[in-house]
Amino acid sequence: MKEMEDSQFIIFIVFGCIWVLMGTAGVIALLKSDGQEIRFGKWGLIVALPIIIPIVIALAFGAFYYN
Repeated sequence: MKEMEDSQFIIFIVFGCIWVLMGTAGVIALLKSDGQEIRFGKWGLIVALPIIIPIVIALAFGAFYYN
């Protein structure tokens, strides 16, 4: 039964990654259609790090704790 639970989790993660990629492509397409330059400076890093770090920690915790 463990394989069934793992496959459901993998499908969930794959669809989540697809949605993140589609959202990123949509934002880039929106900025490019306005003719704006795509830049990623220190303010982008300040915004992105508090979002990315907890996600990475949660995934690492799940991978090591439940394995």
